[in-house]
Amino acid sequence: MLQASPSADEMAQELVLRERQIALLQLEASVPACQLLENGFLEDAGYNSPTDWLRFNCHLTDKVASDRIQVGEQLAAMPASVEAMRAGEIGYGHLTVMARTAAAVGKRFEESRLLPLARKHTPGKFYYKSLHYRHSIDAKAYCEEQSEQEINHHLSLSTSESGHLLINGVLDPIGGAAVRTALEPLAQKSGAHDDRLLPQRYADALVELASGGKPANLQVTATIETLKGLAGAAGAEMEFSLPISSTSLQRMACDCSVTRVLLNQESVTIDVGRSKRVISGAA
Repeated sequence: MLQASPSADEMAQELVLRERQIALLQLEASVPACQLLENGFLEDAGYNSPTDWLRFNCHLTDKVASDRIQVGEQLAAMPASVEAMRAGEIGYGHLTVMARTAAAVGKRFEESRLLPLARKHTPGKFYYKSLHYRHSIDAKAYCEEQSEQEINHHLSLSTSESGHLLINGVLDPIGGAAVRTALEPLAQKSGAHDDRLLPQRYADALVELASGGKPANLQVTATIETLKGLAGAAGAEMEFSLPISSTSLQRMACDCSVTRVLLNQESVTIDVGRSKRVISGAA
C-alpha cells in the first residue's frame, strides 16, 4: 500500500523539530568540550589550540569549535537562557551570542536584560543588539575592540598574469560601511535587461567610483548620551555597520551635519530639526 507523501506543513514542522533536537545535542556537547578544556586534555593532546582538537576529531569549523567551549564555560552564567532553549523559545545560535557576551562583560553580565531580546529577535539581530548592550556596559572596552579592528585592517593589490587587478583585504566596520555606502547606489541593476551578478555590479561600481565618483555620505544615528560619551549609553548606528563606539562617533562628528530628531516611547519620530553643519564654510 502506497503511503501518502507528507504535506508542506508537515515537512516544515518536522524540520523545526529536528533543528530543536540538533540544538539540544549541541548544548549537551558543549559540556564535555568545556570539561576537556578544564582538565587539561585539550591542552595536552599535542594540538596548537583547544579548538584544533575539536576541529580535527569532531570535524568542526574553528568558530563552531570555539562556540562549543564558550557555551560550556558560560552555562552557569545563563541558566534562564538554557531553559528557554530547552523550551524551544530560543535556539542554540542565541545561546552562543549570550555566552560570548557573558565572556566579554564578565561579572557585569545581566542575563535578564538580554533574554527578552533573544526571544524577540533572530540570532543575527540578537548579536547586533548584544553589541549595543556591551557598549552600554563598558564603552571603553568596546572602543578598544574597534580601535584594534582599525589597526588590523589591510588591503592588498596585485596583478594576475592576464593583467587583472586582484584585490584582497579586510576593513574595520566604519571603513567598511563607508565603502559599501559609496558602492551600493552604483551597484543597482540598470533595468530588467541587466543580467550582471552582484559581484560584477560591485566591481563596475568600484571602477565608476574611482573614475570620478563623489565622496560617500554616511548617516549615523545616535542618542545625545552616546555623543557625549556618557556611561550606560548604547552604541551609535550606521547602515552596513555594526554598532560603533561613542569615541568613533565623536571623531566622525568633527566634520558633519547634525539633525535633531525627537522620538516618542514607541520610537516613532515626532519632530525633526534642521540640519546644521558642525564646521562653517569659508567666509
